[in-house]
Amino acid sequence: MALARTVHADLLRVFVLTLVSLFAIPAATLAFTEYALRSQDAEFLQAMENRIAKDARLSAADKAEATAFYRSHQLSKACDATAPEDRNFHDKVCSPYSMHWQFHWADRAALWTIVLGAALLVAALVLGALAFANRGLRYASFVAGWRLMTVSSAVEVVLQSAMLVWLSFWLTAYFWHSYYIKLIAIAGIAAGAAVFYAIYTLFKKLPSGNEIEGELVSQADAPRLWERIRQLAGRVKTTPPDQIVAGIDTNFFVTEAPCEVKGRPLQGRTLFVSLPLLRVLDQTEADAVLAHELAHLGGGDTRSSAALGPKLLQFDQYTWKMRSGGLTIVAHYLLRLYRMIFAFALARDSREREYKADRVAAGLTAPHAIVQSLIKISAYASYRNDVEQKLFEQDREHDGALGIARFVADGLPPYANSPAFIEAMKTAGVPHPYDSHPPLLERMRNVGHHVPESAYGGIVATAPQASWADEIETADAIEQRLWSEYEQRFVQNHELSLAYRYEPATEEERAVVLRHFPPIGFALKNGERIDISYEGMHPSADGGSTIAWDEVKSLTYKDSSFGDTLIVTHFDKGMLGARTTKVKLAGLGKQKENFKGAVGHYWRRHQIMRAQQQQHRQQP
Repeated sequence: MALARTVHADLLRVFVLTLVSLFAIPAATLAFTEYALRSQDAEFLQAMENRIAKDARLSAADKAEATAFYRSHQLSKACDATAPEDRNFHDKVCSPYSMHWQFHWADRAALWTIVLGAALLVAALVLGALAFANRGLRYASFVAGWRLMTVSSAVEVVLQSAMLVWLSFWLTAYFWHSYYIKLIAIAGIAAGAAVFYAIYTLFKKLPSGNEIEGELVSQADAPRLWERIRQLAGRVKTTPPDQIVAGIDTNFFVTEAPCEVKGRPLQGRTLFVSLPLLRVLDQTEADAVLAHELAHLGGGDTRSSAALGPKLLQFDQYTWKMRSGGLTIVAHYLLRLYRMIFAFALARDSREREYKADRVAAGLTAPHAIVQSLIKISAYASYRNDVEQKLFEQDREHDGALGIARFVADGLPPYANSPAFIEAMKTAGVPHPYDSHPPLLERMRNVGHHVPESAYGGIVATAPQASWADEIETADAIEQRLWSEYEQRFVQNHELSLAYRYEPATEEERAVVLRHFPPIGFALKNGERIDISYEGMHPSADGGSTIAWDEVKSLTYKDSSFGDTLIVTHFDKGMLGARTTKVKLAGLGKQKENFKGAVGHYWRRHQIMRAQQQQHRQQP
């Protein structure tokens, strides 16, 4: 229930942000232009009536006729006047690029952008709803939505960027009769960058790799396993996989999408088997898992995923790139809303596919086999995750091989008989890279075989008499290589996390921090420099006093033709508010972006470190 509330709250938040991103700028433009046009109408009519009333050359009838003309021909309607008798009025008031011409077309552009935004919002909701109908319509609706949303989002960026630049000039010019070149330049640069980024990303081919971490298992290396898979495929009435990949991830899956294994491209049907999981499953339990995966092949699930998967990946990449392009944020939330709705449809279909595959597996083997395999897989995945999390949370460096595989294998039986195990299994799901699997209890009900919680521990602790891993001649070598590579990455990532966590307090800790956050120096004008380190900033000017990161509340970078400045706002107060320090950066030149990145990176490290310390102090 709590998860459902979180999902609904996130959906509502994205929907509100979509409304803001689609309508805030065009609505502000429309409100401004409508106000200005109505004000100009009133001022123009009053001026003309006064001029007509004071014109002694006109008779009363002429004055009445002239007044009636201007009352029926509002200034705001001049650009729409197309009748021959109105041509003179139109040409005088609405000459190209004049103030009134600009306001007229800005008003129309804002109105039609709002209409476009509303149409796109409705389209996102309708296409998202169609995805709930069936698999064929889901694919067609996403292809249509993918093309519509990506192209229209780029159009939105172009339109709203143009409005923002226009507002940056006319808001100040209209109300205060002045304009600010710097404000217009900032808006123009931001708008230009956003338009370029949106269009460039739209036409750029985004990466869509699908690398599987594992090694191929040939028929010569596991003839009995291959034969068993062919037998099961025949009973499922589907074509067997073209290749088997063995790895150490805690899942089994099949895919028909193009993928890579150790740099080798694979086509056709691929079955991934987990060697650690095969070692805890007996052959009947493993058969149930294999039959479940083959049922996905037979049911067309993998074919659908292969067709839809790359498009989903590219859509997701485009969506998040729109978040990082400045003003392209106006397109991000519409794309994200559509993707969230589509994800709900995929999740519902995924659950139904899992139920069906479980029923097929139960029918080919036995209901107890599929249920026991689910319990064992859930338990292994949960325990391995706990082991790795505790290793990662340790505040010391790891030396040499970690031995995660042996640690998990030896510790799993005792864990299966602990109270923590039962609590973890109550809400356990079975890991899988492509589907959101239903909870374990629901899957038991689906195949009609219930196992009480009290029996979970005995099932998990029972070692198999024979496993399919024993039938793979290369299994031990594959596992050794993959675990070695995995643990090396684990140690490297753990050390990086320590570099963020350490203050440091010892020379050993300082060495870790310095490996990832060494001092960086930037040359400035007149032989001066500024150094950045994990401790703070060290400008050579003004006596070279250090600004420790603990003193920094916020940082503001100011560009200037006479030399940039970094304004440091401190936590303590000065005479007129928060105390600030201005760090002069004259001569930084082309190093500007590198400097900004370094300052932000090192300051962020310090903030993470202090937050970690605070968290540790709050723990009992």
